[in-house]
Amino acid sequence: MTRAAKLLTELVGTFLFLTVIALSANAGTLAPLAIGAGLMAMVYMGGHVSGAHYNPAVTFGVLLRRKIGAADAALYWVAQLLGAGLAFSFGYLVSGHSGGIHPGAKVNVLSALAVEFAFTAALVIVVLNVAATRATQGNSFYGLAIGITIAAAVFVGGPISGGAYNPAVGLGATFGSALFAAGGWSDAWIYVAGPLLGAVFGAGVHWLQVAGSERATEPPEGQPSPGAPAPVPEGRES
Repeated sequence: MTRAAKLLTELVGTFLFLTVIALSANAGTLAPLAIGAGLMAMVYMGGHVSGAHYNPAVTFGVLLRRKIGAADAALYWVAQLLGAGLAFSFGYLVSGHSGGIHPGAKVNVLSALAVEFAFTAALVIVVLNVAATRATQGNSFYGLAIGITIAAAVFVGGPISGGAYNPAVGLGATFGSALFAAGGWSDAWIYVAGPLLGAVFGAGVHWLQVAGSERATEPPEGQPSPGAPAPVPEGRES
């Protein structure tokens, strides 16, 4: 796949997934299911093209495991953050609401940070195992596993930290709140630091899980996640 195709997929996939998040209040108590289902759909949509990260922390974890090059990772981050800004702006324009993202009432900042760390680590471990590991190459469950992970994390961790597990969500929601509702940026660092530290931990766990077993067969840097279906040859798309 070309770099342009990968970046377009990251931009569009992030925009659509984060639009679900921006409008998820309409789903009430089922919001975590809507968010998990939205991510699952977008992962299946873009996994064979870009790896379907839609999350700077996931990209960071994949970079640490040397499954993507540094230049591509930086461009993925740009596409993801742009998609996030567009998603939360769109969410406000169609709903009239832009609540931002914050830890729960009376939640200690360290508790919020710990939840963002733990569940982002879980997400990165799952992504790396189901979509970037030779032993699971070609599976059809990678999108389901990733979507369920996020749904579970939002159900149990959302009331504590706000449930971002994604710097693009934290910065996009904060940007939308600041732009449309005079919100502040004081909590934004939680949704950057927690997920990025979680990604480091998750990448480390994955390295320990597969150390020595894949050294000779790891995919070249910059290739789509091997858990995704093989790309359709040029000229054969239906």
